Amino acid sequence: MNDALAAKADALLARVRSLETLEDTYDAWCELRLERGQAQLQLAGEQARLSEQGSFLVGAVRAAGPSSVSTEALASSGFLAGAESQLQAARERLEQEAGEEGLRFEALLTELKTLLRARVERYLLRTTPRVKLLLRSLGKERAILHLARPTGDAPVLLLHLLSGALATHYDFLTDDSTEDLALASPPLYAEEGVAPEATRPLAPALRRRLEAAPGVLPLKGMLPVFAPHRDAEGALFFRLVTRGPVLEAELEEGDGFRNILTRGEAEQLAGAFVRLKLEGRIELEVKAE
Repeated sequence: MNDALAAKADALLARVRSLETLEDTYDAWCELRLERGQAQLQLAGEQARLSEQGSFLVGAVRAAGPSSVSTEALASSGFLAGAESQLQAARERLEQEAGEEGLRFEALLTELKTLLRARVERYLLRTTPRVKLLLRSLGKERAILHLARPTGDAPVLLLHLLSGALATHYDFLTDDSTEDLALASPPLYAEEGVAPEATRPLAPALRRRLEAAPGVLPLKGMLPVFAPHRDAEGALFFRLVTRGPVLEAELEEGDGFRNILTRGEAEQLAGAFVRLKLEGRIELEVKAE
């Protein structure tokens, strides 16, 4: 990591240590990700430059062939070998610097995530997020279940309570950005091991990722809830998806999700929040609309 970049990264961590708010910590995380992305772009540009230089040199030597100085003569004179040796040394030096820079970034990210996790857990010792469930009955047997959209620190705290994981963005629950205007916003960010083409997984793949219990979840626009199945082993997988001022409950079904729940399914989802209420970890209000 070059000196300027290292100084900036260290300043970010120093700022985080001096502040207590979750939002400031997430701002620093975002800045560190941007710095890492810019460093990777610079590395790719330098690698491309060296590759172009090497290709140009070989082409120039070939072009010299028809002249009075043959390609073989240039090669035997050591011109080409010497130039290629210098380029190879430059590539190896660049790879070494990139490796050291990557390790430094990972160490900084690990420290920042550790600080953030401790801060979230400390917040939860003195804060009980408020949850308001809104039941909309569709006859006697079916229902739609909404959750009044939490604000401020509550989304980050609720995700940690529900999954034990950290969100990767402070505003993850309100972020509706999309890389393709023809498609809805994806449920995952392309980070923390998620490839750009894997941000819209089918429901089973999303469930597997959540069940792997990673320390960090790059979720976007949703909260996951696993509720013990009343009539079978395992758990029902719900996701609470942002729908304007509310989150709407959807249940895994096949490769997708459905928002029309049976009364029993709605009760099982509500039960997951009741348990948190009984443990004193949230404030809960349930209202029929």
